[in-house]
Amino acid sequence: MDHLRHADLVRQFASCSVVVLGDLMMDEYLWGRATRISPESPVMVVEVDRETSVPGGAANVVNNLLSLGARVAVAGVVGEDEAGQALVAALRERGAEVSGIVVDSGRPTTRKTRIVAHHQQVMRVDRERAAAIEPALESRVMSSLRRLLDSADALVVSDYSKGVVTPGVARYAVDAGRAAGRIVTANPKPRSADSLRGASLVQLNEAETEAATGGVPFASEHDLEARAMDLARRLQVEALVVTRGARGLSLYGAAGACRIPARPVEVYDVAGAGDTVISALTLALACGADIREAGDLANHAAACVVRKLGVATVTPQELLDDWDQSGQ
Repeated sequence: MDHLRHADLVRQFASCSVVVLGDLMMDEYLWGRATRISPESPVMVVEVDRETSVPGGAANVVNNLLSLGARVAVAGVVGEDEAGQALVAALRERGAEVSGIVVDSGRPTTRKTRIVAHHQQVMRVDRERAAAIEPALESRVMSSLRRLLDSADALVVSDYSKGVVTPGVARYAVDAGRAAGRIVTANPKPRSADSLRGASLVQLNEAETEAATGGVPFASEHDLEARAMDLARRLQVEALVVTRGARGLSLYGAAGACRIPARPVEVYDVAGAGDTVISALTLALACGADIREAGDLANHAAACVVRKLGVATVTPQELLDDWDQSGQ
């Protein structure tokens, strides 16, 4: 893909509208200093200096899409609690359409609280109910999704196994999205991948691909390719994208197999990079890119985001600048 084509795709992002369906959560951070060992138990005492929180899980996909310039609507579930109110408010403030978020008084908003001392995470506390949502709530989520798809170009299903993307919701999402002529991409957990059969694209990391193809470690690159191609056929997707960290991305589908090497950059933090990749892939496909072009663009987006500390996002200008710096 040449510079002009890359720039044209990136500039089209602002005209795209995307629905994100998935497990919404709040990522919380307690920042402080480990000052001593507790006299009550042999654990560190962390004196907290400050607290921060950011939307996480599927909401991080929302953040990435917004940062790339797209219009975004959200379908998901939060609890009837302070964390849920804060999460919805944060997404609304960033510019997302939040009318598709359903409030459930019977489950808490998922919260991941990380305790960080001297810039090193020392503990994570999870507060959640990961059981599947009730049938009545499934119906409300599907109703929201049906309404939001009317004005969308694409749908991203972001499954963190926290109960929202049930087999029924997943099946409905793919069927409704494809029937409406929308691009449907998904970043599922291995056990829910088959529920998303027929999506345009499914993204997994290498460990997830291994789990989804029998759980036996890959014996070789050839073994990975053979099993990934079988999985792509089983899922009936146009493309299976496998993210491979320092080895870049591999694409599998009707056009065969293709590996896109990672950009040689200094990596500071890989947290959230998968959300950046699925966001860039989705927007590129919605703008008319073929799968190789979408993979190239997503690879550059990943190179931008891993150079930042913490869960981060990428802007269109950063994508354009990174392409220029790569000399392509």
